[in-house]
Amino acid sequence: MTTVSPGRHRAKVRSSVDEALAPLFDGARIMVGGFGLCGNAEALIAGVVKRGVRDLTLISNNAGNLGKGLNAWLEAGIVRRFIGSYIGTNEALHRAMAAGTVEVEIVPQGTFVERMRAAGAGIPAFYTPTGVGTVVAEGKDTRDFDGRTYVMERALPADFALIRARRADAFGNARFWRTARNFSPIMASAAKQTIVECDEIVPLGAIDPDDVHLPGIFVHHVLEVREHEDPFEYRTVRKRSA
Repeated sequence: MTTVSPGRHRAKVRSSVDEALAPLFDGARIMVGGFGLCGNAEALIAGVVKRGVRDLTLISNNAGNLGKGLNAWLEAGIVRRFIGSYIGTNEALHRAMAAGTVEVEIVPQGTFVERMRAAGAGIPAFYTPTGVGTVVAEGKDTRDFDGRTYVMERALPADFALIRARRADAFGNARFWRTARNFSPIMASAAKQTIVECDEIVPLGAIDPDDVHLPGIFVHHVLEVREHEDPFEYRTVRKRSA
C-alpha cells in the first residue's frame, strides 16, 4: 500500500475488506455503484457475502449480469429487496422474482438517479413527468404544473454505499476511471456511510482539487485493492479499415 501522509483523517484507511465492511448489519440498505459490470467494487461485493449479513435491500442500477458482480448476492440469498432500473439478462434475479423471494422495484433510470441525488441534498421528494400514466405512477401523488401532469417521487437514501474508484487519498477524495464513475458520487452523498474500494491510495494532495470527482467529506472508509477482474459483458469490436 502506498504510504499516506499522517493526520487525523488517516483513520479512514482500512487494511482489509473485513475491516472496511465491519459496520454492515442485517437488513441494511446498501447502494452499490456500477453500470452493468463497469465500476463494480469487486472485493467489497465478494466481502459482503463472506461477512454473512442478510435481508439486504440492494440499491443499484442492476443486480449483476452474466453470473458476475452483484449476482453473487442473489445466489447467496442475502437480498430481500432490489431497487434499480435494469434487470436485463440476470437470470438469478428473474428466478428470485418468479419465486417471490426478492421484492423488486423498477425505477426509471433518470428518476433513480434523481431520487438518490435528492436524498444527498436533503430534499424529501420532488415531482417529475417521467412515468405519468404508467404503472410507475400507481399509488403516487400527482399534480399539474403549467398544464402538465407530474408524479411525486420520494428521495432514496441508504445506510451504506459501496463504490469503486481509480485512486483516492487518505481523506477519501476520489477520482474515477472514465465511465466507471457512473452513479457512484451521487450514491456516496445519499448514504450514511460510504466505503471506497480504490485501485491505489495516494498521498494527500496528490489528486489536484480540480480532478476530485468525489470529495472526501462523503467518504468514511477507504480500502486499497490492487487486483480486479474488470470483466467485459459483451466484447464488441469493429473491423479496421484497410
